[in-house]
Amino acid sequence: MKILKKSLLFLLLAFILFVGYLFINTLGFDSKQISVTPVTPAVGNPQAIDHFAEALKIRTVSPEKSIDFDSLQFGKFNHFLAETYPLVDSLLDKKIFNSFSHLYKWQGSDSDLKPIILMGHLDVVPVIEKNLSEWKVDPWAGTIRNDTIWGRGTIDDKVGVVGIMEAVEQLLSQNFKPKRTMYFAFGHDEEIGGRNGAVAMANYLQQQGVKAEYVLDEGGVISEGLVPDMTKEVALIGTAEKGYLSLNLNIRIEGGHSSMPGKETAIDVMSNAITALKNNPLPAKITIPLEQFMEYLGPEMPFLNKMVFANKSVLGPILLNVYESTSSGNAQIRTTTSPTIFNSGVKDNIIPMTASATVNFRILPETTSDDVIAHVKRIINDDRITITKGSFVSEPSKLSATDNAQFNTLNTTILQLFPEVIVTPYLVVGGTDSRHYGEVTDNIYRFSPIHLNKHSQKSFHGLNERVAVSDFYDAIAFYVQLIQNSNQ
Repeated sequence: MKILKKSLLFLLLAFILFVGYLFINTLGFDSKQISVTPVTPAVGNPQAIDHFAEALKIRTVSPEKSIDFDSLQFGKFNHFLAETYPLVDSLLDKKIFNSFSHLYKWQGSDSDLKPIILMGHLDVVPVIEKNLSEWKVDPWAGTIRNDTIWGRGTIDDKVGVVGIMEAVEQLLSQNFKPKRTMYFAFGHDEEIGGRNGAVAMANYLQQQGVKAEYVLDEGGVISEGLVPDMTKEVALIGTAEKGYLSLNLNIRIEGGHSSMPGKETAIDVMSNAITALKNNPLPAKITIPLEQFMEYLGPEMPFLNKMVFANKSVLGPILLNVYESTSSGNAQIRTTTSPTIFNSGVKDNIIPMTASATVNFRILPETTSDDVIAHVKRIINDDRITITKGSFVSEPSKLSATDNAQFNTLNTTILQLFPEVIVTPYLVVGGTDSRHYGEVTDNIYRFSPIHLNKHSQKSFHGLNERVAVSDFYDAIAFYVQLIQNSNQ
């Protein structure tokens, strides 16, 4: 009996000490938000929204098949930039790469200062013809309705291209003279990997010996209700992005007549392989970008959330379970597995001899494409299935720092214009053109000053893509302020 009492007392004491440890860590979990004095946003050109609408009418679609590329539309966008922004076109040094990607250089007065690079991309994904009836407006009309501008490219990413161009044109008209040289890089094929746009421009800058202070591209946004349990808006600054790998799976075995099926068909084997991959994903883990996200957001959350984030070293399994419960959370903690294409069969009474599938993986930092391929081979474990890489492979990006002047400039600019938001670094689960600039700078950040909620989030690459007119003008003000802050 005495032994039982001692054991219970020991367990009680251990529990008290554990809870005390959790509380001490929580109480010492201090805010990383900085104090910034708000500024009055620069007033944009009233005609800017009409310029944006014109840009949206130009169908700069990056198709999957090169034969479907419409060079006339991209040539029209070239003309749009030159005609709409005459000061930028005449006063800045301009180079065009592979006919349609634009690199502008605004020479600064102090050659000792490293340049900055602001990026965007002018190409968009297609609008699926069979879904046109589900659009509330014509996706190529640049319609403004109810203080919102609609159309393919409003979010991804003509708001960045036009926002930057409006900001620079405005500053030029005010005779602003930068101390720091600035580059503005607009790719024309980001949606299909950026080989002819971003890659060409990044290679050129590297050959010129350019080492940039920082690069800013699309990626993060101002989140409205997308971060669970956060009542305030959250400005998400991407400090890293996941890698990209598609694997093509193929099998060829005996087919025949559907009236006499064998024990296994090509469809059976491929289906089982896909099912195995879905049922055995790569392991979940908390990477450095997610740790940073927790360090910035945790102190601003309700007490229980704050306690869990403050004690991630001991409560990691709980955190992983929470993140796994949603698709967006799961994308933050593991390399995702997404079967996207499956082909087999041509007639209902013929058992096909072949089957093929494509599986897309978005690779977590601290993992490589070789790790993914090894995992796939081990899980499928069937020599009849051949596995080949897709034409485009991108490893996860390097992690950009948050404890430097470059991140602070971006953080400060956001809070000057959006003083009520919480700012945090995070991991971008998609891909951006900035992935190609790793040799040009160590500091790559991904942020667009637009608001997204659970409804509008689904619209880019989907139906009814749109942004608020106020968001567009906020974007212009943001780029104006960022350029000024970067030249102080």
